[in-house]
Amino acid sequence: MAARLVKRCTCLLRQATRLAPAGLPVGQLRLAGVAHKTLTSSAASPSSLSQHVEKGQVFTPSPERQEVDELIEKATQPEELLGLLEGGHCLNQSQAALVLIQLSRLLSERPADKASLAQDVRFQQLLHLVNSQITAVWHGTLVKLLRSLYALALPAASKELRSVEQEVRWRLRRLRYKHLAFLAESSTAYMQERGSQELLAELLLHLERRWAEIEDGRTLVTIMMRTGHLSEPLMNRLEDKCLELVEQFGPDDLRKVLVALAAQNRRSVPLLRAISYHLVQKPFPLTKGVLLDLAYAYGKLGFHQTQVFQRLAADLLPHVPGLTPGEVARCAKSFAFLKWLNLPLFEAFAQHTLSRGQNIALPHLCNMLLAFARLNFRPELEDRFFSLVHEKLEPELARLDPGLQVDVLWALCVLQQAREAELQAVLRPEFHCQFLGSGSPKDQSTFQKLLHINSTARLEHPTYTGPFLPASALGARPSADRKATPFQKELQETLKGLLGSSDRGSFVVATQYGWVLDAEVLLDADGQFLPLRDFVAPHLTASSGSQPLPPRAKRLAFLRWEFPNFNSRSKELLGRFVMARRHVLAAGFLVVDVPYYEWSELKSEWQKGAYLKDKMRKAVAEELAK
Repeated sequence: MAARLVKRCTCLLRQATRLAPAGLPVGQLRLAGVAHKTLTSSAASPSSLSQHVEKGQVFTPSPERQEVDELIEKATQPEELLGLLEGGHCLNQSQAALVLIQLSRLLSERPADKASLAQDVRFQQLLHLVNSQITAVWHGTLVKLLRSLYALALPAASKELRSVEQEVRWRLRRLRYKHLAFLAESSTAYMQERGSQELLAELLLHLERRWAEIEDGRTLVTIMMRTGHLSEPLMNRLEDKCLELVEQFGPDDLRKVLVALAAQNRRSVPLLRAISYHLVQKPFPLTKGVLLDLAYAYGKLGFHQTQVFQRLAADLLPHVPGLTPGEVARCAKSFAFLKWLNLPLFEAFAQHTLSRGQNIALPHLCNMLLAFARLNFRPELEDRFFSLVHEKLEPELARLDPGLQVDVLWALCVLQQAREAELQAVLRPEFHCQFLGSGSPKDQSTFQKLLHINSTARLEHPTYTGPFLPASALGARPSADRKATPFQKELQETLKGLLGSSDRGSFVVATQYGWVLDAEVLLDADGQFLPLRDFVAPHLTASSGSQPLPPRAKRLAFLRWEFPNFNSRSKELLGRFVMARRHVLAAGFLVVDVPYYEWSELKSEWQKGAYLKDKMRKAVAEELAK
């Protein structure tokens, strides 16, 4: 309303200047006269005020549609558009802008023609015409013109391009939010490439300040995908707006929001909960592409929602035969990140891999293998599946990236499918020396897996003769900066109370097999605790004792299993921890498992102590019963 009032007052002032007698000073009397005339005539004719406004030319009115406008729209070749300058047509500034916009569309897939266009005199005339009257170009045409000039690859220092950018900057406050959204969708990438940082910064600022003007889900999703990663405050506002409009979203909108969050690694729990609710409650159909993207986004963000996973698995199962090997590997990897094992779905993945075994690429097969190992999944057709894996790996294993070689063989060790030739390939000195002593976290993680592979060769392959890792490199390395969990502290305190003396047990025991025991104790034949330091300890890299174990003595290892060690909504351990337990048993220990779901039910210290005593008695009894 204020803008309209200013325009009308300006019109009256100009009309007064034009109609007043010569020599009369311009002032209040002249303005009053024109105003009186205008108001009087308005009473007789309601259109008279609008006529005065048109005569004042304060703003450019919407031009009447002309023949040349239809020619611009129907043009299919650049030459038809450039020929309008020579065909006797008198183009105004808006029509010249429309010609440039249409040229950009026609040349979008012909980059070679863009270079020759820049040298055309007629093209330069169009640019000059638009530049000379840029202030008269309408808002919608202006933002499309800027996008088109970017697409036509005008030089960053071009006078015409800079003029249009500057005009857009001046008009940002007056542009409707849909125009700002169009700029965000179509021109943000160009602004970043061409160094238009000032315009980009102001655009982001206006998008953030006027976020309440967003009225539809498409605009919201578009801005979130295109510019959300460029501004933290803007992304926060957009997430708030998503919570407000999420009920209007369809499946594709929900997919785009989740993918945008995953791309920026933004784990917005309230928004993820709202999206999950609508995915579960609304019966809309989910296409194959939407299902794959949803699985990827939830896996990337590590957000667990059981009902959503159940729906994704159920809806994906019929689509599995039509998936490509890459899509199957991607989907299996996503569910592995989520620690979600749906047996029918993973059996379908395995069957899909077998049916296309000759055409599947090795990277996709490696991703499948890593996903199966993480979840400790063994398909029903286990022999056929792993025969295919070895057939594909045998000629290509040495050509893989060293880190990937270790990952693949570690996965085979988890699933107890490693062959001796494959073990030798990664345990030879010239291979493992590149990871030994490295300070990078990635190389340290890879070497930790090499320790597990070395333990598999020593403990689970009796006919394997070498090579092995050097003795100086053996031993797990507990993280010094990792804080003890409440569960770990409670377990240690309870055990210390049972032992009564510090020499009767050890805590946080780093073994040469690459695993760390929560606690270790020795029991004699009568079930009494023995001092650990007096006896040999073959599982340690440097044993402090020299006495052999007494007859019928038992060495017990306490293994604490926290919530993250299990598959989601399951009491089945992940593959890594299944292998750890297997190695500890093979090293001669009796394993005392202490899972979180049993420990959390114990309330008093007496209950916890009785629980551990009962666990130790059961472990010894099971060993004697064998």
